[in-house]
This record gives sequence, structure tokens and C-alpha cells, in this order.
Amino acid sequence: MAKPPVCKIMDYGKFKYEEKKKASEAKKKQVVVHLKEVKLRPKTEEHDYEFKVRNVKRFLEEGNKAKVTIVFRGREITHKELGSAILDDVNKDLKEVAVVEQAPRMEGRQMFMILAPNPKVAQRARDLARQQAEAQAKAEAQALKKQEGGGKVEGGKPEGGKDEARPASKPAEALVASAVPPMGQAAGAAAPGGTK
Repeated sequence: MAKPPVCKIMDYGKFKYEEKKKASEAKKKQVVVHLKEVKLRPKTEEHDYEFKVRNVKRFLEEGNKAKVTIVFRGREITHKELGSAILDDVNKDLKEVAVVEQAPRMEGRQMFMILAPNPKVAQRARDLARQQAEAQAKAEAQALKKQEGGGKVEGGKPEGGKDEARPASKPAEALVASAVPPMGQAAGAAAPGGTK
């Protein structure tokens, strides 16, 4: 520590503002992982199955996790092997983009498993999110720069193309205002202390 101690006098409000801006910039760059859910039934047809698997693949490529749920209704619960077969098919179909984070398990009348993007896909999603954040920051900076320019274009005229009209002084209104009697007196009334 320096002797004598050195201190810096600073504007606390400005300091807090800059800290807040730094925190918001860091928040923009971070990637938030969501858990997306897709529900299937033991009797789901082939086309619906393919459609939902495509959605799961899209979720994983965006860097999110996916929860695949098989919902059993009524007496379907007696055939749990159908649900586990569907989840195995989903796992096989998404083998190149996903890893099983939580193995299939039962919870009440639902069987579910959670898939996470594999490291390559997750890295690709993070890079893409970072690029989008940088592009957005650039666009915001350009918009701010344009605002600071005052909306002027070449020639010194505003963007509208017309010269700004300056308000002219209006002496006629000033004369009319002076002719109006003070409040509480009627026009043509005698001044106080005069004869009626």
C-alpha cells in the first residue's frame, strides 16, 4: 500500500452505471440453455414421430436440451415396453447430434428421457450465438452513431429535405395581451378609487 494512501475521487452514480452496462454486455454474450419438451404417445404414427424428432434435432442444434416424454393413457400403462421402444428409436435417430443425459424412467403415467447436444453441436451453437450477439452489438452501435449525428445528411439539411422553420416573433399578440385588462376588472370599468 502506498504511503501516504492514495485515493481516487469518483462519481458513484457514473461508476454504478458503467458496472451495470458491463454486466448487461456480459449477459448478452452468454448462452442460455433451455429445456424443450416433446410429448409422444405409444400409438404415435410414423409421420408425427418423424416431425417431432425433427423438432428435437432443431432444439439440440440450437444448443438447448430436449426432454422426450411418452404419455400413457388408460390401460396403455400396462405396455411400458412400447414407450421404451419409442425412446430407444429417438435415441438411435438422434445419435449424431445428441447424448443421453438422463436415461428413460417412469414418473407416474409418463416415461421420459433427457437429451443434451453432443460437444461438437453445443460448441457450434455457442459460436453461432456469439456471432449473433456481436452482429447485434454492431447494429446497435451504428444506430447510436446515427442518432448522435443528429439526423443530418450532406448539405446541412435534416433528413426530411426541408429547412427547419424558426418560430417568428409575433408582436401583434403582445399588443393584444397588453390591451387585456387585469383579472377581476371588466373592460371599460373605472380604475379603483375613481368615480362611477
